[in-house]
Amino acid sequence: MLKRYFLNNKKRNFSTASIWIKGGSDMDSIGKKGINKILCSLLTRGCEGFNNFTLSQYIESYGAELNQEIFEDGISISIKSLNEHFGKLFPLLDLIINKPTLSEIEFQKVKKSSIDFLKKDKENPFNICFEKWRKIVYSKHPYAFNTNGNANDVSKITYEDVLLEFKNFKNRDMYLISNNFEINGVSIETLEKNSLQQKSKHINHDITPENRFDSYNNDSNQTIIMLGNQTCSRRCSEYFPLKVLEAYLSYGMSAALFKLFREKNGITYDLGVYYPVRSGNAPFLVYLSVSNKKALFAFELLSTLWKDLLLNPLIDTEILLAKEKLKGSFLLGNQSVDEILQRKIQLISYGISSISEHNLNSKIDEISSLDILKLTKKYFSKPFLSITGKRDICFEISKRWKQNF
Repeated sequence: MLKRYFLNNKKRNFSTASIWIKGGSDMDSIGKKGINKILCSLLTRGCEGFNNFTLSQYIESYGAELNQEIFEDGISISIKSLNEHFGKLFPLLDLIINKPTLSEIEFQKVKKSSIDFLKKDKENPFNICFEKWRKIVYSKHPYAFNTNGNANDVSKITYEDVLLEFKNFKNRDMYLISNNFEINGVSIETLEKNSLQQKSKHINHDITPENRFDSYNNDSNQTIIMLGNQTCSRRCSEYFPLKVLEAYLSYGMSAALFKLFREKNGITYDLGVYYPVRSGNAPFLVYLSVSNKKALFAFELLSTLWKDLLLNPLIDTEILLAKEKLKGSFLLGNQSVDEILQRKIQLISYGISSISEHNLNSKIDEISSLDILKLTKKYFSKPFLSITGKRDICFEISKRWKQNF
């Protein structure tokens, strides 16, 4: 069943409609990892009255955009056009969802594209490092797998498999949101007081450092390090304190990671924090890329920073700055209608209401350094480490890892 919502945004000369389908790559069955990515791509390659070419030509003739993307816990399909053309284009979403062509010829093209993408993915050491990290963190959980699947599974997926998956797809909960009132949706403001709050579902990883470590050896001049753990759902009250921690570590040139690794020591090429919105326990990890010569030093710096987060609360000036940067990031995210609609429909599917800017700021202001310290002890006392680099460097880091963690 498709639930419709209208967001009364400021008057624009364009309209966007976005559908969020609950269930993404987490719905992939064993042996068919990547099937929902294929289905997601196939949906927008023709529907009743249009083949792949005529659908593209029709959309482009109005200067419109049709986009699709798969996540671990959902599929997003959106269309965007000038207001005067929206009435002609909006019905396409219903056809794409309910009456797609699902051509076998297009299936073969999409399948080949998925395999080629996965092969290319393996050439990127960052992707390799992340894949290894989340497999040891999530084990057999759906979040342990790439949304694109794996080449072995994808190569075995048949056209009949995709048709069967589409039957499953039609029974999933679907949510539509638009800034155009013509969709006849419920005003999103009516949801303000209805919000589902989930308690933390912390997974206790009481395992040895050896089982919280993985590495991949290559001949690159770079070493990539990823350190972190799974945390909580977006529905959990712990989400915002962790966002403040993310802001402290990685937002801007005043962030702790930038000051430590670049400003003071000038040793990293790429660094940051990965903390996405998820309906289940989201990953929180620090990642960095460093030259082989500085890899061991970088690991020692990161280890020291990590232990400090576990032992000492942030000082007042640090947490105040982190909160202001976080508020600023939310304001920045509200400048694009596409981003606003995508975020709100995703949260609605999670059972979370919209939060006004005033209430959001109040929530952030209430967070204390002790709240953050409590969460670092809860989630990061037994972190997981993944590295890619030369064999001798990986071996030395693994020894230090066992001693320190």
